[in-house]
Amino acid sequence: MNSVPLQGIRACVFDAYGTLFDVSSAAQDCADVLADKSAPLAALWRDKQLQYTWLRAAQGRHADFHQVTGDALDFALETLAISHAGLRERLMGLYFTLRPFPEVSDVLRRLKAARLRLAILSNGSPAMLDAAVKGAQLGDVLDAVLSVEDVGVFKPHPKVYQLALDRLDLPASAVSFQSSNAWDAHAASAFGMRVIWCNRYGQRPERLPGRPDRMVTSLASLPELVGAA
Repeated sequence: MNSVPLQGIRACVFDAYGTLFDVSSAAQDCADVLADKSAPLAALWRDKQLQYTWLRAAQGRHADFHQVTGDALDFALETLAISHAGLRERLMGLYFTLRPFPEVSDVLRRLKAARLRLAILSNGSPAMLDAAVKGAQLGDVLDAVLSVEDVGVFKPHPKVYQLALDRLDLPASAVSFQSSNAWDAHAASAFGMRVIWCNRYGQRPERLPGRPDRMVTSLASLPELVGAA
């Protein structure tokens, strides 16, 4: 994918978990207990968390992301035979204050200085997102923090992407959507948004409708890609 800036972008909308916030940081912060199971737990917890969002959406049995995250953690802890007093509560608490990736604050502030509108569009519950944004001290640069709870279904349902357009009052062609999740990037592209896939984890392209406009391995080059350099 090329590095030519996208044209006509007026807003940047970001996925939260895995894109702005490091989903592995909760398990990393419990390495004193988890030791060499930290990475396997983080990976299985995340995989099951996403699976549960898709399965609940397919069944029409929505539950907020906090419950889904807890259910996925319970599955991962049992599967990996991890049992330590207080660990579940500690991990769930840390999920409210996941660390942002190193480049995030600077990139968002550069975009804001270029007069682009900025928003988060996430599966996260409002309370989880509010805590993460406050913990990362990003509240002053964001114009909106949007949760799927407003539409009652998880990504990649089109209602979620439409929520961002409605709140920003912009056409899809004027919005650059950033996600580290390939399936999310493809879905937003199929919906009509311009998409920059932040492929932090070396994923292969999905065989799904849509095609991200650009692929990067971090958000550091985003200002240049949306004409905000």
